Parts: sequence; structure tokens; C-alpha cells
Amino acid sequence: MSSLLTESDLLDEEEVVWLEGLDHLDYVRQTLDKTRRRASKPPYGRDGRMVGYVLLGTRAMPDPDSGQYRRRIFFLLPHDRDTLPQGLYREGSPGEAIDPRTIAPRRPGMKTVRSQFGLGAIRVR
Repeated sequence: MSSLLTESDLLDEEEVVWLEGLDHLDYVRQTLDKTRRRASKPPYGRDGRMVGYVLLGTRAMPDPDSGQYRRRIFFLLPHDRDTLPQGLYREGSPGEAIDPRTIAPRRPGMKTVRSQFGLGAIRVR
């Protein structure tokens, strides 16, 4: 789902909050989660860890059916490159992964050479 995000999905975003520094992260996974609040740290119920999230502006409206807000969450799983550099994603990245340096409010972010191949690949090129 996240690789298909467009700017129109993110119109109510106001700020990106990072819980970790980005220097050592080649990529982060992104998803849209439903949360009860628009402007506090959302709950996290996946494996791995949350590394960031967005805050929504005051004009954001909750979903009429669920009463919850759709917010982007950025996370990593235990088998991602930051933890297992020689693992499954030593090259390439998951479909929902993007370079965290390309993320901004109302911008979906994108894959880069670094997110696909790691910082080492950039140094070699």
C-alpha cells in the first residue's frame, strides 16, 4: 500500500517526527495506520520498531466510519538491513521502503540508490 501513496493521501500532514537519527538508516518502511489521535505518538503493534510518524494538522478529519485518523508510520522489522546488513535486504528493499531523507510532510518519499543498495553502493559509485 505504501509504495502507492500519493500526495493526495497526505494532504493533512503537518510535521514528521523521527524517533531515531537517520544517518545509519538506508531505508524505512512506511504505512498508513488508523489512530485515535492526530497529534501524538501513535501506538505501535508490529514486530520491529517504530522510527518515526507524522502529526496531522487541526483540519484533519477522522474517517466517518471508524472515527480514526489515517497517519503515516515509519518502521523497521528485525530482518531489515540496519540490523542484518548481510541478510535478505543487503541489496534491494521491501516494496514499502523508501529513503527517509526524501520524506517530508505531504510528500510520499521515494526509493534512491541508497535505499536500494546501501550507503556502501553510493561510496563506490
